[in-house]
Amino acid sequence: MSTPLRAVVTGGGGFLGSRIVSILVHEGWRVSSFSRHAYPELEAQGVRCKLGDLADATAVREALRESDVVFHVASKVALWGDYADFQAANVMGTRNVLEACRRNGIGKLVYTSTPSVVFDARDLRQANEDTPFPKKFLAHYPRTKAEAERLVLAANGPDLATVALRPHSIWGPGDNQLFPRLAKMQLSGMLRLVGSGDNLIDTTFVDNAARAHVEAAERLEFGGAAAGKAYFISQGDPRPLRIMVNDLLRAGGLPPVQKSIPFSLAYFAGCCFEAAYRLFGVAAEPPLTRYAALLWARDHYFDISAARRDLGYNPAIGIEEGMRRFQASLCADRDVAVAAGGARI
Repeated sequence: MSTPLRAVVTGGGGFLGSRIVSILVHEGWRVSSFSRHAYPELEAQGVRCKLGDLADATAVREALRESDVVFHVASKVALWGDYADFQAANVMGTRNVLEACRRNGIGKLVYTSTPSVVFDARDLRQANEDTPFPKKFLAHYPRTKAEAERLVLAANGPDLATVALRPHSIWGPGDNQLFPRLAKMQLSGMLRLVGSGDNLIDTTFVDNAARAHVEAAERLEFGGAAAGKAYFISQGDPRPLRIMVNDLLRAGGLPPVQKSIPFSLAYFAGCCFEAAYRLFGVAAEPPLTRYAALLWARDHYFDISAARRDLGYNPAIGIEEGMRRFQASLCADRDVAVAAGGARI
């Protein structure tokens, strides 16, 4: 590029955001990150780190100045919590990003959504972009992400081209969400399959998810094929949940999960935990929720042909290669921890 494009990545220090940042830097973009915390590792790459909260409209507007493209990755991701917190981060934060794009004359916005916006407690098998939002959402996270996605796609126009990507179950080096959760539960002896674990699920290796975002930005333009649309992103290689979970555990040097509980019992336990936590005002996430039980028991895999066609998306790193890279990263982390006199997963 003769004149480097300028990008802001909200949540640039996070799991997915940091991979998007790395690709952009490698390809010659001028990159800024907007996060609540400082990330020296980003600054070491030449990234301008701007601090602030998505709910602060002024901070968002200032952070997005002098940009060509915004990758809005940051959000509140959890299975439990106060609705107000999800609303502030996911909906109000997205409103602030959209307004900042308009005021700063930014031409492109790539929004990170989630397949959870179409999950209605039933199996999702080869679900495509025609799958509607459910009439009732099962948790605050998908409800607020769906509202934010609507806002983003409705904002598409001549001055701001928008697109929403829905990557499913992201994993890989740097994972600070999925694998740590599995590892903690397995180490505590609490990890269980819900049912047989033979339900098919899609996942996404983090580098593939990041590359999809960059490709979307490169192809996005008002009136183009991708403008104003949402796309599912995954490996395109659904596998039984128990296989994927045990492969991730094995990569971390942990034993496979062998115990299971019936779905009906898991769902009932989720009801009881939720009721007890609400009754006693416990802020922490319950060991199990109804939503989590459903996610662990249902098929959820997607037709990614639209992303292949319109975005040029190709999950170039397969699951086996991704597992090798993930295991190597975990081994490197353990070596560093041991050298520092400690130990961690």
